[in-house]
Amino acid sequence: MKSIKEVADMVGIENIIPYGHDKAKIPLSEIWKKERKGKVILVTAINPTPYGEGKTTTAIGTSQAFWKMGKTSIVTLREPSLGPVFGIKGGGTGGGKSKVEPSNDINLHFTGDFHAIQIAHNLLSSVVNNSMWHKTMPDLDRENILWGRVIDLDERSLRKVVVGLGDNGGAVMKDYFEITAASEITAIMAVAKDYKDLKERLSKILVGFKTDGSAVFARDFKVVGAMAAVLRDALLPNLVQTTEGTPAIVHIGPFANIAHGHNSILADEIGMRYADYLVTEGGFGSDLGAEKFVNIVSRIGEFDLTGAVLVVTAKALKHHGGVKKKHLDEENVDAIEKGAGNLERHVEIVKKLGFEPVVAINHFPQDSEREIDKLREIVEDLHVKFAVSEVFSQGGEGGIEIAKQFENVEPKKPNFTYKLEDPVREKVEKIAMEIYGASGVNWEHQAKKDLKIVDKLGFNDFLICMAKTQYSLSDDPKLLGAPENFEITVKRLKISSGVGFIVPILGDISTMPGLPSVPAAESIDLLDNGTIVGIR
Repeated sequence: MKSIKEVADMVGIENIIPYGHDKAKIPLSEIWKKERKGKVILVTAINPTPYGEGKTTTAIGTSQAFWKMGKTSIVTLREPSLGPVFGIKGGGTGGGKSKVEPSNDINLHFTGDFHAIQIAHNLLSSVVNNSMWHKTMPDLDRENILWGRVIDLDERSLRKVVVGLGDNGGAVMKDYFEITAASEITAIMAVAKDYKDLKERLSKILVGFKTDGSAVFARDFKVVGAMAAVLRDALLPNLVQTTEGTPAIVHIGPFANIAHGHNSILADEIGMRYADYLVTEGGFGSDLGAEKFVNIVSRIGEFDLTGAVLVVTAKALKHHGGVKKKHLDEENVDAIEKGAGNLERHVEIVKKLGFEPVVAINHFPQDSEREIDKLREIVEDLHVKFAVSEVFSQGGEGGIEIAKQFENVEPKKPNFTYKLEDPVREKVEKIAMEIYGASGVNWEHQAKKDLKIVDKLGFNDFLICMAKTQYSLSDDPKLLGAPENFEITVKRLKISSGVGFIVPILGDISTMPGLPSVPAAESIDLLDNGTIVGIR
């Protein structure tokens, strides 16, 4: 690998804070030195399967391809959470000849950003409990505390807990854990533009309510300064490199199914200001990552978009066509045709958001030529641009066909699904019906109560960040393909007032994932020479 100073020099980043030979933080003052010039390309996908579609790999390979074409490019990605690394998904650094390096470091502790977020979040939790123990806020309603705790692991047993048991154990109260990627602080870090903005957003976090019904915020506990101090270095974007030595920024990691699924706006600003192209990734499918990128990220960041890459695989369409896991590697052209409805719906979603998608057919070694030919035929019938992606096996060279599609495309403003002044209920229903294709929205009793609280607090102008399964366009992970005549069920609303989100919890989605029967952690090992192996 190149030294990180060489990587920074490639795009004219003068000042960095090295973390060893191959990683560095970029100071906030460095971000704003140049004017925006880069075109923004979003990489999204159809509804993912448990087997991976190669969206991150495609984003990295496309960025490398621009360098092959004589252009400069920076790819920006989310930091992998340790929960998925040890759980069902594995690492999040790409694959083959299109990875970000040092991949093992990035997949594990990296520069400590997730640790800092976890500590800042739990510091506030600890102080809230402490205020009840010492009765410094005697009218705080312990049955109505909204701020739980976080840990960067998949641990279903912590979803609901009781704390404070035992001698001098603190105030006894019901509590809960979320994964760190679901913390509101993770989302705040992804949208904060400087330290002042960070502190203002932290101060606005809704912690709970008093017994008289009035709201209590983080600022009422006088530790916002300490939280910001813990987060100081974590706010600085992380510079690394791709397998071809081109610049990559990996920073902050909110999930896309339970958060907004994008790296930091600060990382994107660097891409737009220091390169001809910014290639960035929206988490999961276009119903989640792309929708949130347009309606949340581009709104807060105030930037236009040039286009979107929509990743699809033969295996994924076979999955949506009803093929069971044990038969997915077998040739099945008919199943690809049956599952094509999912691709068609995602093409429609990207178009509704304001862009003509470039469909990237991610070619896996087990794909037969007949399957790839069928995929080409399906995409051609949809009358959209497409390219076969060979970035896993060929690196940047295998992504040139994708990158060329954006050479003469100019940026434009996206189509927002809702207006900020729309009531929260209307915003949610617009996303459900216009993006997911739902026939309606069912509001459970708790969700209706939460709507009244949102209205009482004056938060109707907040953005909407849906928490929904990634595996289906609906809120039922078993409804594959292109479901019709389904309703979305809103169970409750989570208020993230620091970041400015209302988070509707749809269906059976959980903000604390569980481990599968065979966790990915079982394959990870440390060799006698200090080499880490087995992160998939």
